[in-house]
Amino acid sequence: MIIVTQLITSFIAAAGFGVLFNAPRKALIQCGLIGMLGWILYYVLVLGEMDVVPATVFGAMLVAVLSQLSSKIFKKPVIVFNVSGIIPLVPGGVAYDAMRHFVENDYFTAVQLSAKVMLLAGAIAIGLMFSEVANQLIKKINSAGA
Repeated sequence: MIIVTQLITSFIAAAGFGVLFNAPRKALIQCGLIGMLGWILYYVLVLGEMDVVPATVFGAMLVAVLSQLSSKIFKKPVIVFNVSGIIPLVPGGVAYDAMRHFVENDYFTAVQLSAKVMLLAGAIAIGLMFSEVANQLIKKINSAGA
């Protein structure tokens, strides 16, 4: 039951941000699916005892790969799918907790949480970048072989 809830809420979050970022209406379902699949990969990896940072990298990589594929299939810019698809992985709750601890003068916990937020943001960037680099290498290899 929890997995179904995770699927539904991550789909709604990704598709909802697609609406906020003015994604084309025809792409909202794909945006939601990409965000949902990236989040479920992350969630399953974390349930399987993987640390949240590498799980975020793998989730972001899946989002980026699916965004590249959707971009080619649906003839839309990659950014449309990347931006809304990555939203479920953004560590907003941890960032909120970090700021709350700063306000409460609990600096030790606040710095720990802030470091975690930075690691998770870096993991998202690495995941998106890795997929783009792999895509460029594949294009280069294909054009050299042709």
